[in-house]
Amino acid sequence: MSVSISATDVKKLRDMTGAGMMDCKQALTEAEGDFEKAIEGLRKKGEKLSAKRADREATEGAVVAAVSDDRKKGVIIKLSCETDFVAKNVDFVAIAKKIADIALANLPASKEELLDLPFDGSISIGKKVIEQVGVIGEKVEVADYQFLEAAQVCPYIHMGNRAAVIVALSIDNPACYDAGRDVAMQVAAMKPIAVNKDSVDSSLVEKEIEIGKEIARNEGKPEEMLEKIALGKLNKFFKEMTLLNQQFVKDNSVTVEQYLQKIDKNLTVTAFKHVALG
Repeated sequence: MSVSISATDVKKLRDMTGAGMMDCKQALTEAEGDFEKAIEGLRKKGEKLSAKRADREATEGAVVAAVSDDRKKGVIIKLSCETDFVAKNVDFVAIAKKIADIALANLPASKEELLDLPFDGSISIGKKVIEQVGVIGEKVEVADYQFLEAAQVCPYIHMGNRAAVIVALSIDNPACYDAGRDVAMQVAAMKPIAVNKDSVDSSLVEKEIEIGKEIARNEGKPEEMLEKIALGKLNKFFKEMTLLNQQFVKDNSVTVEQYLQKIDKNLTVTAFKHVALG
């Protein structure tokens, strides 16, 4: 005996899951009107599609930064998908923002711990993401999760949720917040690899020295001069690629470090996180 599925029931399931109207009607029909079974059916569909699309590239999506009310904690979430069309969908962005809020409230130590946290009363974040694969029909994944705790954390989200930055400041003076935002925008624009030269990985420093030597050698420079030339190139690398040594984009007459010290002599950046699509 077939069960009659009303338009009201279909809309109710759509509101609960975000799935398309036809998918909701089919799920309710197969579940003979049982909402819990229908939701489970949509999730299983998501799991099947997730397995099929596992090797697909998900280079679009939404990157969201969130900071606690006291500005002591900050997180970034990257929820990836396959197409720009899905990435701009308000429901997709809303899910990314909710995951960020959950991360901020719990500050899990890893992405795996984040995925195990409840999205709502009946489903984990991980299962919600899989459910969205069935709803959207694309590969969807939490592709990155970063967090910081500091005296003050300042966020920046680039236009269209294509990138986000959180910057940790050394002091919690609210008057320094705008400066922190400026520096977060600097990170997004100039893409530094470290806060200062001391925080650059030693293996990368060694690699840059070897590259500098090789370039000088190919230019015919004397062997005894190679080390000195390479160290000069390394200093240029530090100025271009470490945040505090970069020229400040809003005022090229000062470095980021000098800009911050103009505001407060004790103000500096202790860490930053930068996540972008792609």
